Amino acid sequence: MIVGTAGHIDHGKSALVRSLTGIETDRLAEEQARGITIELGFAYADLGGGGVTGFVDVPGHEKFVHTMLAGAGGIDLALLVVAADDGIMPQTREHLAILDLLGISRGMVALTKSDLAPPDRIAALTAEIAELLAPTGLAGAPVFPVSSLTGAGIDALRAALVQAEAQTAARAAEARFRMAIDRSFTLAGAGTVVTGTVLSGRIAPGDHLVISPRGLPARVRDIRAQNRKAEAGLAGQRCALNLAGDGVTREAIHRGDVALDPMLHAPTQRIDVMLRVLGSEPKPLATWFPARLHLGAAETGARIVPLEGPLAPGEEGLAQLVLDRPLAAILGERFILRDVSARRTIGGGRLIDLR
Repeated sequence: MIVGTAGHIDHGKSALVRSLTGIETDRLAEEQARGITIELGFAYADLGGGGVTGFVDVPGHEKFVHTMLAGAGGIDLALLVVAADDGIMPQTREHLAILDLLGISRGMVALTKSDLAPPDRIAALTAEIAELLAPTGLAGAPVFPVSSLTGAGIDALRAALVQAEAQTAARAAEARFRMAIDRSFTLAGAGTVVTGTVLSGRIAPGDHLVISPRGLPARVRDIRAQNRKAEAGLAGQRCALNLAGDGVTREAIHRGDVALDPMLHAPTQRIDVMLRVLGSEPKPLATWFPARLHLGAAETGARIVPLEGPLAPGEEGLAQLVLDRPLAAILGERFILRDVSARRTIGGGRLIDLR
């Protein structure tokens, strides 16, 4: 199972993951110094159920929502984090809207810093959270008051995650292989390594794949799945692939690329979509409205062309997206649109036709 954190800056997402797994996900020196998450962080642990649960820890700052989006695709369960002292904040709402647009319907809420709030505050905030979740796919998600400082409530949350792990259905391992890449780096003695979430299929050492949209062929030398050496990587796992091939370098592969079965390589720059506009938008979306498209871990500029007239706030309808550059995409994939200044989420939906 892959769990993705979500929530406002400084609400204790990284500290909670550390309490659950014993692993520090804030890796960058700047993150450690500033006490905030800037990049995606990852942790893996057996929480007690025998399986390895992967955690994707995302930034809460509004400037890093694009990074949050790179980590949110492919998660099995959302762990929405709300601090008991602050309560519901702007990025709580935006992250929740994003999770809803991505179709994520399994989740839990961690009410962190519960040691800083009296029982009546915890009860009132739990009711507020239930009301906030009610119109979304996470309606009815359980709320767990916890404290990473005292350890209160951590065991109950861990037990709930173990139960959720047991209930997580296997993904389509028989489909063709696709993995959304979120990191590319060089490892001494090994060469180029890419990491990401396997969205479908399986991969094994010796298999050949293509890095899309560039079309770069590569061969898999070695695999780590859920941070353990493995004979194969399967759908639903976070994997690190050690790749070889002409031109396969860290610089040639970027976040947002997709490692996939060569038969699936078909980059597109024009996509028909079913688009839902958030009710918070100030005005209807008209033809050629500019936006930033987030698809998997990829981000690019796009123009929105509503196909049945302008789309008003809160409405859903057919539209076409005209992209600044080709992307690797597949039918049914979920996407998010944000404004060009990256200050707000406009809406999102799913891909229904690739041109």
